[in-house]
Amino acid sequence: MKRCQWASSNPDFFNYHDHEWGVPVHDDRKHFEFMLLDAFQAGLSWLTILRKRENFRVAFDDFDFEKIALYV
Repeated sequence: MKRCQWASSNPDFFNYHDHEWGVPVHDDRKHFEFMLLDAFQAGLSWLTILRKRENFRVAFDDFDFEKIALYV
């Protein structure tokens, strides 16, 4: 598969590039996931965030914004 130059530099980018990058999203939870990950990305590389994505998924109840809204 032909990939963008930024995605060819590290195998950890392959799945993200091939299956998510540039694909329209119409799911509110998925939008929220990307928004939350983008916020945590500030000052870090996107690769760091992708590598920790499953930890974020666990910490934020699978990015369920209705549950997160009830956090105290």
